[in-house]
Amino acid sequence: MHVTPREQERLQLFTVAELARRRRARGRRLNAPEAIALICDEILEAAWDGLSLDDVIEAAGRVLTTDDVMEGVAGIVTTVQVEALFPSGTALVAVDRPIGPPPSAEPPTSPPPGAVRTADAPVPINVGRPRTTLTVRNTGDTVVYVSSHYPLHEANRALDLDREAARGLRLDIPAGTALAFEPGEERDVVLVPADRRTTGTDRPAHPTQERA
Repeated sequence: MHVTPREQERLQLFTVAELARRRRARGRRLNAPEAIALICDEILEAAWDGLSLDDVIEAAGRVLTTDDVMEGVAGIVTTVQVEALFPSGTALVAVDRPIGPPPSAEPPTSPPPGAVRTADAPVPINVGRPRTTLTVRNTGDTVVYVSSHYPLHEANRALDLDREAARGLRLDIPAGTALAFEPGEERDVVLVPADRRTTGTDRPAHPTQERA
């Protein structure tokens, strides 16, 4: 059987996830790689089954609780990101705080190890980078998701747009998020260079500090 490198990675992920399932079934608590693999595997299968991006993220947050993992793992695994294949195409799925407390747990009195304190005010993204506005229309009959760092000119062919003008550009949205284009929807989107060092025409871009 001949498989592509992407298919090999999928099989490796499934193997670790299956090991995690067996250990959890025996009452063993999972380490960080096992927890990540299990959550990612559930995400990929939910997307394959045709759930929406929001439903996949919600389902991923119910896979594990702190009772299922070793001490400290929930504080280490603060975000899980994986590219999943939906019926409309590939999209990046990002799940923040994927390992939650058990239903009967008391609210924490202090931040867990590795907790991130966010600023009170919104953090600007892509400061100083050149921006381009293009019109995008979904000509298909299903929702199409485009994630933050996906090259727009390679997006699902159901999206009608000027692909040559979009070459080398991505959506001007926070990393790990995505835009959903409903069937028949037309909207203007703002784009920035996909490579922070250059623009789509190989002209130097302004340096920037971007939220990860």
